[in-house]
Amino acid sequence: MRALRTRMDAFLAARVLTQDADWTDAVKRAVLIQSAADDVVRTVVQQARQHGATWQVVGDALGVSRQAAFQRYGKPIDPRTGETMSTTPLPGAGELAAAVISDLVAGRWAQITAQFDPTMRDGLSEDALAAAWAQITGLSGAFEGHGETQVARAGDVTVTNTPLALEAGDYTARVAFRDDRTIAGLHILETPPS
Repeated sequence: MRALRTRMDAFLAARVLTQDADWTDAVKRAVLIQSAADDVVRTVVQQARQHGATWQVVGDALGVSRQAAFQRYGKPIDPRTGETMSTTPLPGAGELAAAVISDLVAGRWAQITAQFDPTMRDGLSEDALAAAWAQITGLSGAFEGHGETQVARAGDVTVTNTPLALEAGDYTARVAFRDDRTIAGLHILETPPS
């Protein structure tokens, strides 16, 4: 903490003592201070947790929910192995989800099912996928477009949620991808009216 204070004092004094119009160096130093402060917060949160503070206490101190505090500073443990789980989403998952949606809208059932992992392949055939999409479009009309995909890591998979707009209804396409880019789950969820 003393090092952070020294950096901050030097930064503030440098801005007062110089008349240079080039703010590049000042911004770079401010980013270094911000990074150091983030390191201090991370360390204090880890110490608080080691001494029994709950995620609720940490979240309250940070001004966020306990879930947000855990997602930022926690290390989820896989209950099957006791190992720390990855919290990094699969790179490109948003684009993969967009491709699945594009294939769904175009009726390319074989292209979608070819990406299924073995469990999905056993549970959802091309015909069943086509029938499910037909039921949705029968209830809500033609596909009009999709919104921005939200991506998050959930255990062994990366889950994508993409808002879908049909003529008479809104849905969310939830696609779960394994790290090998296979599809572990595919759901079209009706969005409740607001």
